[in-house]
Amino acid sequence: MAKSEEANGQLTFVGGHVKGVAVPCAREESEIASNIVYHAQYTPHFYPLRFDLEHAFYAAAQSVRDYLVQRWNSTYLQFHKADAKQTYYLSMEYLQGRALTNAIGNLGITDGYAQALKSFGYLLEDIVEQEKDAALGNGGLGRLASCFLDSMATLNLPAWGYGLRYRYGLFKQRITPEGQEEVAEDWLEKFSPWEIVRHDIVYPVRFFGHVQINPDGSRKWDGGEVLNALAYDVPIPGFNTKNTISLRLWEAKASAEDFNLFLFNDGKYEDAAHFHSKAQQICAVLYPGDATENGKILRLKQQFFLCSASLQDIIYRFKERRSAVNWDNFPNKVAVQLNDTHPTLAIPELMRLLMDDEGLGWDSAWDLTYKTFAYTNHTVLPEALEKWSQDIMRKLLPRHFEIIEEIDKRFKEMVHATKKDMAGKLPGMQILDSSNPQKPVVRMANLCVVSSHTVNGVAQLHSDILKAELFADYVSIWPNKFQNKTNGITPRRWLLFCNPELSQIITKWLKTDEWITNLDLLSGLRTFADNEDLQEEWGRAKLASKNRLVQYVYNATGVSIDPNSLFDIQVKRIHEYKRQLLNILGAVYRYKKLKEMSETERQKVTPRTIMIGGKAFATYTNAKLIVKLVNDVGAVVNNDPETNKYLKIVFIPNYNVSVAEVLIPGSELSQHISTAGMEASGTSNMKFALNGCLIIGTLDGANVEIREEIGEENFFLFGAKADEVPRLRKEREMGMFKPDPRFEEAKEFIKVGTFGSYNYADLLSSLEGDSGYGRGDYFLVGHDFPSYIDAQSQVDEAYKDRKRWLKMSILSTAGSGKFSSDRTIAQYAKEIWGIEECRVP
Repeated sequence: MAKSEEANGQLTFVGGHVKGVAVPCAREESEIASNIVYHAQYTPHFYPLRFDLEHAFYAAAQSVRDYLVQRWNSTYLQFHKADAKQTYYLSMEYLQGRALTNAIGNLGITDGYAQALKSFGYLLEDIVEQEKDAALGNGGLGRLASCFLDSMATLNLPAWGYGLRYRYGLFKQRITPEGQEEVAEDWLEKFSPWEIVRHDIVYPVRFFGHVQINPDGSRKWDGGEVLNALAYDVPIPGFNTKNTISLRLWEAKASAEDFNLFLFNDGKYEDAAHFHSKAQQICAVLYPGDATENGKILRLKQQFFLCSASLQDIIYRFKERRSAVNWDNFPNKVAVQLNDTHPTLAIPELMRLLMDDEGLGWDSAWDLTYKTFAYTNHTVLPEALEKWSQDIMRKLLPRHFEIIEEIDKRFKEMVHATKKDMAGKLPGMQILDSSNPQKPVVRMANLCVVSSHTVNGVAQLHSDILKAELFADYVSIWPNKFQNKTNGITPRRWLLFCNPELSQIITKWLKTDEWITNLDLLSGLRTFADNEDLQEEWGRAKLASKNRLVQYVYNATGVSIDPNSLFDIQVKRIHEYKRQLLNILGAVYRYKKLKEMSETERQKVTPRTIMIGGKAFATYTNAKLIVKLVNDVGAVVNNDPETNKYLKIVFIPNYNVSVAEVLIPGSELSQHISTAGMEASGTSNMKFALNGCLIIGTLDGANVEIREEIGEENFFLFGAKADEVPRLRKEREMGMFKPDPRFEEAKEFIKVGTFGSYNYADLLSSLEGDSGYGRGDYFLVGHDFPSYIDAQSQVDEAYKDRKRWLKMSILSTAGSGKFSSDRTIAQYAKEIWGIEECRVP
C-alpha cells in the first residue's frame, strides 16, 4: 500500500516525489501524476497524510473529471453556437456502472493513467475496484438508457439525459439461508467524484393544492406544497471525440424557510423539519413499494418531480436561444423521448407550462406538445403498463388531471368525428378508464400513444406485437405513428473495455480498430471462423476471461468452480416470465440424472457450472422464492462429492453492471429463455453474443434477430412460438396439457426434500392446475421443459467438439454488428428526433 507524508509542499509516495500541479487536460504520465497529486492535496476529502487505494481512486477520478469538464463546456458552447435541435431523454433509470474505466477509455488515456498510478505503487485495476456502481437504475431499461447516452456522445449528437439522483437506489442484495435480503445501497455514503452540483439551476415543483380560475378564464395551479429541484450534472464522454454530453440528475430540496424554528425550539423536532423530510423521501429509493396509498403517492411524486424539473429546464434553455423568437419554433429545436411510461406526466406538464405560464391557447400548446414528444414502449406485460388511480392523480396533481381529462375528451371527439367505425373501440382506447367505478384509472400508455408523434417498440417481434395486438386500434387511426427501433448496446463498455484480450484479437484479425465505432465490421471475422490459429487465440482469450470469473465467484460466494467446465449463465431481473424457474428445474433434473449414473457414465458427461444472478423485487414473493430455491439447490449440489466435478450451481449475489463486466466475457452459454412474446427485447442477450457466448433461448424479443444475424446453426432454440402461446394457454385451461415425465420428476425431486426442509409447495403450485390466480403455469414452463432439456443435450454434445464450439463462438461475435447502440441511436436521430451531428471542432 502506498503511503504519503508532507515534504516541502509535496506529497511523498512510494514511487518518488511528485509535485501537485493542476493539469486539467493531462494526457502524459507525468502530467496525469501531477494532476492526481493536486487533487489529493487541494481537493481533499480525506486525512492528507494518507494516500491509500480509496484516496487514490477519488483523486484519480477528480483529475479525469477536470478533463471531462473542459470538453463538456466546449460541447454545450458548440450546441449553443450552432443553435442545433436537441434531444432530451427522460428516464426513471440509468444503470451507469463504474465511470473511471469508461471515461479514460473513451478519452484514450488509459495507458497514461495506468502508468501514473503505477508510479505511486498502484495497479489501475485495483484503483477501479474502489468505485461503487451508481445506484440509479435496476435492469435493462436503465442500462439501455446509459448505452444510449454513450452513443449520443460518440455520434456527436446534441442531447441531454434527465433522471433522478437516488440516494439508495433499489437495494443491495444479500443472500442468507432465508434467501434474498434487501439493504440500502451505499454509493453516496461518501460522495460521487463525477457529479457537479449546479446551485444556480433550481426549479420549484408543486404538489397538491388547487386550480384557480382567473376572470379571463385562464387557470393557475396554486397552494399545496412546493419543493425545489436541484440539478446535479454527470459528464458522459463520447469515444474518440471531443464531445461530452450531460446526464442531469434532480435532487429534491426544501428551503431554509421551510424549517420551522419555532416548532424546533418547542421540542417538536420532526414537525419542524417536516418539509425537509418530504424532500428527502422523493429521491431516497428507486421504485418505492406502492402497496399503500402513501407508497403510490410517493411513486407518482417521483415521476412528476422528474418531469416538471426537466420540462422547466428544457423551456428555460429554449428561451435562451436566439431562435426562440416564437413558440412555433419549439418542436424544431426540442425533441423529448419518453423512456417507457414513467415520464408520461411530462405531457400534461408541458401543456400546463405553455398555457398557464406562457399564455398559449389550448390548440397552440397541443400542437407543440404533440410535435415534441415521442414514446418508447418497453413491455406488453399488463402489470407494467402503468395505470394510476384517478383519485390520487386528481388529489396530487389537480391541474394535470384537468388537462388529461381534456386530452381524453378531445381524443374521443376526434374519433367520433373522423373515425366513426372506431367508436365501438373507444372503451379500450380512451385514457380515462372508469369501467370499474370503485377504481377508475388513468392509462398512462394510452396517454403516451394519443399525445406523441411517434411510438416505437424495441425489437422487431415486439413492435409487431404492439401493432397487431396492444395498440392495434390506434394503428387504424395513425398507421404511420408506429416504428421499430431494435435496441443496442455500446461496444465500448461491453467488449472493448470489459474484454481486452478478445478485443485485441478482433483488431489483429480485422487489421483495424474501426469496429469500435462501426460494429458492422465484425462480419469480417466470418472469413476466418475456420482458421485454427484464430480459434486457438480465441480459446485462450476466453479462458483468460473464465479464470477472472473463477476468482470473482470464489471471492463473492466462496464456491470454487472449474474453468474447464462449460460456463452457463443467466443474469437478469428475477421474474416468472424470464423463467429462472425453468433454468433451475432443468438443473435439478440434470443433478438427478447424474446421481443415477455410474461413475463411468458420469465421466462421459460435459461438466457444467450454472450461474444465476439477479434481484427479485422486495414484494414479489415467487421471485424471492426462486432466489432461495437456486441457493438451496446449489448448497446441496456443490457439496455432493459424487457429482460436483460434473455440476455446480452458483447464485451470483447483488448482480450489477460491474459484475456483468466480469460474467459476460467469461460466459460460454447464456440463457435467454423467456416465454415467447413476453420479453420486449432484452439487451443482455446482445452483450453475451457480442462476447462470443452462445445462446440457448426462445424466439422472443431480440433473440429472433440475433439468431437471424449469427445463423440458426449457432443458436440453441427451443420452446413455443409467440403466436402459439394463447392457444397453449387456452388448452391448459381446458385440461388438455399432459406434462412430460421429466418435468414431473424434477418437481418431485424438490418436493421430497432433496434440497432441504423448506416447503416450496407455493412456488411449485404455480406450475400446477389448469387455471386460477397463481396456478395453471401461465408462463408455459411445463410445456417448454422437454424441448429445453433436449436443447441442453445439444449444447452438451456441441461443447465436446472444441473446434466446432470455437467456430460458433467466433460467428456469434461476427454476427453481432447490428446490435450496436450507435446504430439504434442513429436511427432515432434520423427517423424520430430529426437531429443531426454537432461536433466540437
